[in-house]
Amino acid sequence: MRLDKFLSTTLGITRKEAGKLLKNKQIEVNGEIVKNGSLKVTDDCDVEFNGRSLSLSGPRYFMLNKPEGFVCSHVDDYNPTVFVLFDEVSPEKLHVAGRLDGDTTGLVLLTDDGQWSHRITSPRHECEKVYYVELADPLPEETVQTFAEGVQLRGEKDLTRPAKLEILNEREAVITISEGKYHQVKRMFAAVGNKVVGLHREQVGSIELDEDLEPGEYRPLTDEEIAYFLK
Repeated sequence: MRLDKFLSTTLGITRKEAGKLLKNKQIEVNGEIVKNGSLKVTDDCDVEFNGRSLSLSGPRYFMLNKPEGFVCSHVDDYNPTVFVLFDEVSPEKLHVAGRLDGDTTGLVLLTDDGQWSHRITSPRHECEKVYYVELADPLPEETVQTFAEGVQLRGEKDLTRPAKLEILNEREAVITISEGKYHQVKRMFAAVGNKVVGLHREQVGSIELDEDLEPGEYRPLTDEEIAYFLK
């Protein structure tokens, strides 16, 4: 993480205010006065403000507007990972709470709190996820009832849980599911003879993708957003 952002996060100040502290020689890193806000802060850095040690503490929670082409893993031989988008200390300690495919865009939640993310990903909690879908072929009205009754996916023993489908027009829809089977949305539409050509996650539980976030941008979750999965 950049030093000026580290100061902004730990002291609850703006980047501009952090710049003033640096200019006034009030910040030391590893015992030396530093004035450069672009200095990268790592885990082994000792940062002090007027002699007071600063550190990031407690679990972290973020939302990301995932762009197309990024994968939700730490290492990939062919594609960039979502973690390269994060200007944070030790982004490798974060994990994704509910992955998206490389060609799927939209809301991704990341944290270093395993118990919190378990409440999102565990089938037992039936966390609802909302997706905007673009389809290759026209979507019959009867698909709404088909999805509400559950769909038989290839290779699966049981039907999917009931899903809510809202048809926007003949090739666009919004689907809400409460489970996270592998490529589930794409497989559900394939099961009724259609093909997903665009998929964007808009919501997880009560957390909606911040419309101010451009693709590739992220922000910390609010206390209210975090608390939803702590209930």
